[in-house]
Amino acid sequence: MRILVVEDERSIADFIERGLRAEGYAASSVNDGESGVLQALTGDFALVLLDVMLPGKNGLDVLREIRSHDAELPVILLTARGETEHKVEGLDLGATDYVVKPFSFEELLARIRAHLRRPGQKEAAGLEVGDIKLDFRTREVERAGADVRLTAREFELLAYLMRHPNQVLSRSQILNAVWGYDYDPGTNVLEVYIGYLRKKLDSDGRPVPIETVRSAGYRLVAPRG
Repeated sequence: MRILVVEDERSIADFIERGLRAEGYAASSVNDGESGVLQALTGDFALVLLDVMLPGKNGLDVLREIRSHDAELPVILLTARGETEHKVEGLDLGATDYVVKPFSFEELLARIRAHLRRPGQKEAAGLEVGDIKLDFRTREVERAGADVRLTAREFELLAYLMRHPNQVLSRSQILNAVWGYDYDPGTNVLEVYIGYLRKKLDSDGRPVPIETVRSAGYRLVAPRG
């Protein structure tokens, strides 16, 4: 599926494009409102990610023009924290949803998946890797049948690892996905939270399946076969 990113901050647009392509979407971006309108109405996109604060024609004007020609195209607004009036006006103009900056890629991806589902198609309620089970609806996690109590950030980190079993994920990939594009890459917060997860997933002497891959990142090991 093709997704259009209308965002004038190059670093944010690049962050979103890279993440979408890694998830199998075809992503492209433009950095001003006029181009956003043109591409949205002629480019055969499945969804538009639209920043509100754009040079020239702002995001709300872009949304208004899109809706005057296409009432069905999903449009998710990207708004800065505190722009409450923009959120309300955007929803009144027909925005499908909005995400508040700064955001984690996992949050944005969840919104995208929700609005790209075909009628009657349901998103998976949870994930299961080995003896670890995660439920998105209840936000509950189990290992070998025992409850594991996680904070919201620990839950997001585990969910990201579980979506990519046996894949080595770099620090920057994980920080971008779970903490967001504006997080300091020099921070040790990831190492701290990996430690939290390992401690909480330690169950009856079973090895914790989160591996550190030297100079590369981390990997959640799934049983083979």
